[in-house]
Amino acid sequence: MKNVLVTGANRGIGFEAARQLAEAGFKVWLGARDEEKGKKASSILQDEGLEVHSIFCDVAQPDRIGGLKEHILAEDGKLDVLINNAGIFPDKKQSILDVDTVTFEDIQLVNYFGPYFLMQAFLPVMLENNYGRVVNLGAEMGVSSAMDAPMAGAYKASKYSLNALTRLFAGSTRRKNVKVNSVSPGWVKTDLGGEKAKREPSEAMEGILWLSQLDEDGPNGKFFRDREELSF
Repeated sequence: MKNVLVTGANRGIGFEAARQLAEAGFKVWLGARDEEKGKKASSILQDEGLEVHSIFCDVAQPDRIGGLKEHILAEDGKLDVLINNAGIFPDKKQSILDVDTVTFEDIQLVNYFGPYFLMQAFLPVMLENNYGRVVNLGAEMGVSSAMDAPMAGAYKASKYSLNALTRLFAGSTRRKNVKVNSVSPGWVKTDLGGEKAKREPSEAMEGILWLSQLDEDGPNGKFFRDREELSF
């Protein structure tokens, strides 16, 4: 059985990804920075007969990533799939000029450095096993054509940088059966996306599920919405 770690999975897109990946036959590590919320979320999915296990995962605490890695490897000896879903978006209507430096740093820490820390931890394991799939949750606001508008600048910068990381780490996995890609879930009704969003979390899963289960000849270092490649 393949296993997967989904970060920020106690609600929204992460929770739905945990559910659908478990339904697809994965053992799911449901990562959450609030341990009680993580346990409650995993319990809901366990009651549906799914193999889901909660695990503490705060991507903004790099000193805790080693313990996370050790726990998963002690249990399973590997990690097959990593879904970097955890993210924050507190500067939705703010110009880049108006975002205070603490907020800017917090956004980068969660949205950019968090995925970096996790990929740095788990990609060597995947390369050693000659199998791995990494899916980074990107955003269509985080492409070069969106950078001229100053609103939500800190968030945009984090997602633009995440796509750069995707390509860099993908370059490190060439000639190995390890794929690193980004996906936009679209505008989804979550705490982050808001109630006016057009998609339910269940409608945002196609690209995530596909990239999690790519064949060996699948894409690497690309950015998608569903299965459509996007330029960035």
